Amino acid sequence: MTSERNQPHFTELVWESTEQNVPIPPRSEVKSGTTIPTAAKPQKSSEDAVQIQLWDMDEKPEPVTTTESQFVARARELAGEKGPAALFVPFKSYWPTYGHMTGAQSRWYFFWRDEVRQGRYPKTDLSYIFLHVYELINGVGWTDPQDGYRQLGQIWEAYRDQYKRLDQYLGGWMADFAFVHKLEVPLSGIVARSRGLAGDLAEIELMRCLTAAPEQLTFEVLTVMSDYDISKSKFYLGEGKEAAERYIPLVVALIDAYVARKHGSNLIEMFPPGPVVMRERYLFRSAVYDISLYGYSVLVPVVRISKSPPLRSLITRLFRLTENKLRELMGYRGRLKDIKVDADMDELISKYLQREFRKAEQEAKGPAVIIDQRKLEQLQNDSEVVRTLLTVEESAEPENNYENAEPEMIEQQTDIPAEQVTGVEPDEPEAVADIMETVIAQTEAGEHPEWEQFNAELTPLQREAVLALAEEEGLYTVNKLAAAAGTMPELLFDEINELAMNLLGDLLVDGEQVAEEWIPMLHYLMR
Repeated sequence: MTSERNQPHFTELVWESTEQNVPIPPRSEVKSGTTIPTAAKPQKSSEDAVQIQLWDMDEKPEPVTTTESQFVARARELAGEKGPAALFVPFKSYWPTYGHMTGAQSRWYFFWRDEVRQGRYPKTDLSYIFLHVYELINGVGWTDPQDGYRQLGQIWEAYRDQYKRLDQYLGGWMADFAFVHKLEVPLSGIVARSRGLAGDLAEIELMRCLTAAPEQLTFEVLTVMSDYDISKSKFYLGEGKEAAERYIPLVVALIDAYVARKHGSNLIEMFPPGPVVMRERYLFRSAVYDISLYGYSVLVPVVRISKSPPLRSLITRLFRLTENKLRELMGYRGRLKDIKVDADMDELISKYLQREFRKAEQEAKGPAVIIDQRKLEQLQNDSEVVRTLLTVEESAEPENNYENAEPEMIEQQTDIPAEQVTGVEPDEPEAVADIMETVIAQTEAGEHPEWEQFNAELTPLQREAVLALAEEEGLYTVNKLAAAAGTMPELLFDEINELAMNLLGDLLVDGEQVAEEWIPMLHYLMR
């Protein structure tokens, strides 16, 4: 058999003939029993060889028509089809196409599809939904790929609670759609909706977030990195599920920022994963999809970031440490043991979670500052007195400004003993200025003594940071102040907010700016 394989095939054999241009009839003219004329006595010659051509090679192959290509052609024809209001008709088909629908079903489908395109999602059968999804993944119903991706996501979100099977397919199909059209879109929504879809998608999303967007990390993606199965925790299964899913990604992002500021490298740079591996991904599995559009598969670059032992160890410890902090804040008995992290990380996470919990509690209670209308009117009256005193102008009879005023009236309006203002002459501007300072000081101290105490408790660095944060490009200034003092802006904000919670009853720094309702009170810190 081995020697036979090495012999030339029939189509490779060369025949030599003394005759040239021997006519070979077309295949259609050859009948049974007909003899093809050949040379009577073939002899070897040095003339050019003539290779016998097979008849089949003269015929061009016809294009192959598949069920999928027929579906796409029909979908393009019906892309703009709209229908009037129609009655819903049930439709069940494993791989639905137009030919599977009756007339009544088609009328409902085109009415329903038009509703969906306008952002309305009437109740319908799953087969109608899959038919429309097949249109979108085959390029029908959109001109911009970003719009097609958006439509797929909206359909999934609108019907996924009614049809759980959508979670099994739409995640992978939307990822394939993003790959073939080279869309720069986060896959976190896909991973979350697909109930923690693992594999290449999770690895790609992890790499994207830890490289460029740590604030977009999700709980579902991070579970791929953790050796600790939090889903088996009694705390998570009970009252802690919502808090854990909310705060664990925020803590990981916080530590990534902390490490970047402290060491000049973020987590992915400190613990580099392995090399990029090109993975073949088969497109739109189990869908009616024409492979002539985008091919049978695509190559996707994947970095196995979840296989990095040091990074995996850190994420695991952050999962467990965050759960312990949440247990403490929520009054849950019992703690996880043997969690080893740097003391400064532990302190940073504690302060951050305390701040976020207080903020959440305050939001649940409602606004901490309630405007007292009576006091507001009094403050307006006091301001009017101040404005009047500041705009005193010289007149022909300046002595009338104060000599004709009743001391009791001045005392009533300014809460200053009458003897302090009796006898003030208009040519004594220093005396007027002193009165003004006294009015402002007594009014403010009487209305907001807690701000006087807050100002006294702040360190010079904290006070300077608050005032800088209220200005344009304040965060940049605060970063410089913190670096010069050997600390971090986050720690500085935590210290300020801790004082604010104790003395003012609310957070002063919200995110990376002074809370808007506190801006008018910052003049207390300018003295």
